[in-house]
Amino acid sequence: MDKIRIGFIGCGGNATAHIGRALEMPEVEVAALCDNSQASLSRVQARYPALAQVPTFADYRQLLDQVGLDAVEISTPHTLHFEQIMASLDKGLHVLTEKPMVCSVEHAHQVIAKAEEKQKTLMIAYQRHLAPQFRYIRNQIKAGELGQIQFISALQDQNWLRLTLGTWRQQLALAGGGQLNDSGSHLLDILLWITGLEVEEVHAFQQNFDSEVDINSALSLRFKNGALGNISVVGNSPANGMWEDLTIWGSKAVVYLRNGEITYKTALANETHKPANLPGGSTPDRNFVDAILGRDEVQVPPLCGLRVIELTEAAWESARTGRPAKVKRSHRPRTRLPRE
Repeated sequence: MDKIRIGFIGCGGNATAHIGRALEMPEVEVAALCDNSQASLSRVQARYPALAQVPTFADYRQLLDQVGLDAVEISTPHTLHFEQIMASLDKGLHVLTEKPMVCSVEHAHQVIAKAEEKQKTLMIAYQRHLAPQFRYIRNQIKAGELGQIQFISALQDQNWLRLTLGTWRQQLALAGGGQLNDSGSHLLDILLWITGLEVEEVHAFQQNFDSEVDINSALSLRFKNGALGNISVVGNSPANGMWEDLTIWGSKAVVYLRNGEITYKTALANETHKPANLPGGSTPDRNFVDAILGRDEVQVPPLCGLRVIELTEAAWESARTGRPAKVKRSHRPRTRLPRE
């Protein structure tokens, strides 16, 4: 194909960056825009004058029916992802969706099966898979440099409660859940991806305050290899911005990631360093296009989305019942993670 014709379903603030990256790629034509907010469509076209004559739609089904496309990118409220992914795959289109992929394990299996049936790319925009620091840590773990993973501690600190007040993100029918299912989804995904560990059981406590959805989450994890872990998602922080900590203790070394900065410490006395030669980085949009063109493997396959919602559903169940919950993985999809 001379150009990959991409339609954008959802044109809010998050989608704006995706659209900008697509416009920078000579292999891509932004062929259509869809949003139920005319204000969002107008803002995108004002920001990117090249899109002034691109057809716009309020209903994604009209976009799929009326525009010849090769692919779509989806940036809509979480609970809408499932029907939009399924409809796009049914049209024979490749799909890049924002996180979370879907809001239930059942839906995750359905979209994976549909992508395999249609033999189309389905990818999630977990950008950390393509960020140098996370790729470095994953490579160290896969090479055995940390030894056996024994303990993990992860913290996400954000004033999410106030930032999302009055928006769809605090409406259960559209969000599917709270911060654990929103920005917390990134934290769960990257922890599972870089370590390669499988969670066996989770004991979770959550606070909603006056919201319909979870705001603070405290998760204690037991992994299948015997490792333990704690995940803290703090959604009512008084501080502006976001702070994240991730620490992974292995039998041979420990790695500390403090707001994106890596410190690596081995078992040898006083041997601490900050890695300098990190792997190269990219973006989900670039990887999506390269995968469609056969130039790269999908770096965030739908299996990652399944693993995240499996853990999220178990955490919700534990918080609801007050008891530990098993992470159910009764059906294994054929989709596999990409090679290094």
